[in-house]
Amino acid sequence: MTTAPPTPLGKKPTRAKLERTNDPERTTADIIEIATREFAEKGLAGARIDVIAEATRTSKRMIYYYFGSKEALYRAVLEQSYSRIRTIEAQLHLEDLAPEPALRKLVEFTVDYQLANPDFIRLVMNENIHRGEFLAQSKSIQQLNVPAIDAVRAVYERGVAAKVFRAGIDPVDLHMSISALSFFNVSNRHTFSLIFKRDLDSRSALAARRDAIAEMMVRYVRL
Repeated sequence: MTTAPPTPLGKKPTRAKLERTNDPERTTADIIEIATREFAEKGLAGARIDVIAEATRTSKRMIYYYFGSKEALYRAVLEQSYSRIRTIEAQLHLEDLAPEPALRKLVEFTVDYQLANPDFIRLVMNENIHRGEFLAQSKSIQQLNVPAIDAVRAVYERGVAAKVFRAGIDPVDLHMSISALSFFNVSNRHTFSLIFKRDLDSRSALAARRDAIAEMMVRYVRL
């Protein structure tokens, strides 16, 4: 049974706070949602717990009650962000498609997901600044990435067996190449757009770029 966090002496909790206290899953989900934006925009060092508390109508004390520390909250945000993309990937049903369409679907999903979730890109960039320190502390994130590689491997090996993909490609390297192209499409689009005077945010430009990335990856593995 989950106990409610302590209320500061002399203060009565508001009705909204009482409702949140009695629904710890909703409370922690709200905190993680707001914390995701705060950490994505400002990084671990710049993010402020009081800002997160105010936005979620909770208190710093409650956040520490649920997560223990700012670093632990940051780690929970990373875990939730990786869990979300991996959960959706698992629902693509790539095994129902022939190898080449399956690979295209995986690439297009990765491009679309990262474009629609720039906070995920910023979190990954921030974690790289920390040299993966907090990701390394999370066993769940490391376990989450195993199915992602297995999915790429399964599609690729089916393609090799069907003699449509060439042999000798490392699935981890293939996954990295898909991620790199999709990642750059979000992380560098503002600077790239300014330098080369391109409108990269138009619907037609986004669709063309997604198609180009998918085509590059298919041609890379094609026999």
